[in-house]
Amino acid sequence: MLDQKTIEGIIEAMLFVHGDPLPLSKICEAIGMDESSVYAILESMMKKYSASDRGIQLRKIKDSYQFCTKQEYASYVSKIYVKHISQTLSNAAFETLAIIAYNEPVTKATIEQIRGVSSDSSVTKLLERNLIREAGKLDAPGRPVLYETTEEFLRCFGLSSLDELPPVDTLLNADKK
Repeated sequence: MLDQKTIEGIIEAMLFVHGDPLPLSKICEAIGMDESSVYAILESMMKKYSASDRGIQLRKIKDSYQFCTKQEYASYVSKIYVKHISQTLSNAAFETLAIIAYNEPVTKATIEQIRGVSSDSSVTKLLERNLIREAGKLDAPGRPVLYETTEEFLRCFGLSSLDELPPVDTLLNADKK
């Protein structure tokens, strides 16, 4: 039987090598342990990393885990790290992304109804950047595509789940100030 320190080392190695968010189920499978035990170890690791002066943190993204740079060190990392895709999104793309995040799963027709304009290019751009994905088709005439956010969306915006989005009324009141 492995001790907790060894299991933490194994998890660190797996997360480091994998790079992207690694599902809890895959970690459990690799270690040969049940989800509740591994979950408890991961929660303990998250506390240790957040309390230390290390440059990385362990983040939960839906049911997956990933090492990420701590916010206070992001400006230094950005000096040496260049993304292949432009970092900026247009206001239209941000609006579309917000509508999807707060209403998912949602059709393009609903997005366009809320925005009042065509959203074809914004949806295409968000799909290309893996911030949204097709989530199936609505059981209605024409079977329109439903869209939802991705784990990449959560990672980019520093969220563990959509539950961490601020309430819409908070955002609306912020615009009035």
